[in-house]
Amino acid sequence: MISTIHEATTVNTGRKDRKTNMEIKKPYAVVQYNKFMKGIDRADQYLSYYSVLRKTVKWFEKVVPYPLNCALFNTFFVYRTLNKTKKLCTRTSCTR
Repeated sequence: MISTIHEATTVNTGRKDRKTNMEIKKPYAVVQYNKFMKGIDRADQYLSYYSVLRKTVKWFEKVVPYPLNCALFNTFFVYRTLNKTKKLCTRTSCTR
């Protein structure tokens, strides 16, 4: 991994290898990436499950649906975050 921000140092992860029982070390850049990119990676993972993108030659048929899909996901995520004590709405009903 190449980084202009981080130094080329390794950091203990606090975990041990099951076979050798030695501490696992990772580059500092990888540790920082894993720490701060979890939300982005999770959003990409969720969006890949129900992708709206299709194979097409026309560029606008790929560009237009993607922001709409991201907006729908963000709306769902905010709804789910704000309604932790309530049950989620389904297609047929909203129960509490």
